[in-house]
Amino acid sequence: MSDVRNAGAGGVLDLAIIGAGPAGMTAALYAARAGLDCAMFERLSFGGQLAQTEHLENYPGFTQSQSGFDLAMMMNEQAAAFGAKTVSEEVVSVDFAASPKKITTAFGSYEARAVIVATGARPAKLGLAGEDELQGHGVSYCATCDGNFFRGRDVVVVGGGNTAAADAIYLSRICNKVYLVHRRDKLRATAIYHQRLADLGNVEFVWNSEAVELMAERGSVCGLRVRDKASGDLRDLSCSAVFVAIGTRPNTEFLAGALELNDGGYIAADELGTTAVAGVFAAGDVRTKALRQVVTAVSDGAMCAEEAASYLADNR
Repeated sequence: MSDVRNAGAGGVLDLAIIGAGPAGMTAALYAARAGLDCAMFERLSFGGQLAQTEHLENYPGFTQSQSGFDLAMMMNEQAAAFGAKTVSEEVVSVDFAASPKKITTAFGSYEARAVIVATGARPAKLGLAGEDELQGHGVSYCATCDGNFFRGRDVVVVGGGNTAAADAIYLSRICNKVYLVHRRDKLRATAIYHQRLADLGNVEFVWNSEAVELMAERGSVCGLRVRDKASGDLRDLSCSAVFVAIGTRPNTEFLAGALELNDGGYIAADELGTTAVAGVFAAGDVRTKALRQVVTAVSDGAMCAEEAASYLADNR
């Protein structure tokens, strides 16, 4: 049994933070420095999507490209240095109507006077037949994690945003050829990526096209069939791997109606992270917002920690 169960008055935490990505770790840092008894609940390792980012070039203060994993490590160490605790258990359900609020994991229950939900988001899937079975056998949602397995081969990246563009650039350095499949006629990625991609001789754009079939041979990816959205023509792209970068889906299933969600499944919260439930806040990629970046996640975490501290002071 974790010693977190015995934290605080009567075994109740001041603040429970669900998720240990950039938003959660920043919230833990600010809350711990404010003297709150807080703990982060994380089913996997800390860092979230940040830990899977090879190069982080747009985080203020870093003049050189920074490893996302290294930055996540520093964030976690900083929060821990001020007394923030981590519980390596997955939260499976919550009861925010209870007083104090109740958090249930696969191993037991915890209570907290306030809660910050910072569970982030996960990569969206193509929704094609065989996609789940081929994950790890040529279908990947993390180019920097799996790209090296396909060194010197032909690969496909599906998507048109910043992640897809960065994946294509990274893979172009280690793979023979990279097809970049996008459903529109131009990328949604930030302008800086456009010229970088155009200058790469082994990247081929496949515009106005959508993935319609994963092709496999002996249990591994051997190609991707795409359809031209204008003509309807089909084209088979021979490849050893398909890297999917078409957006994210929020990790909110465990809430089961405990908080209001928008149509996309993101938690309805304002710029302060305030939700419709008193004492419950939402930070980072899991909440409704215009821009989902590390810099906005850490901002959310700091803001939510301050709001939680104010809430606790007013509700002693």
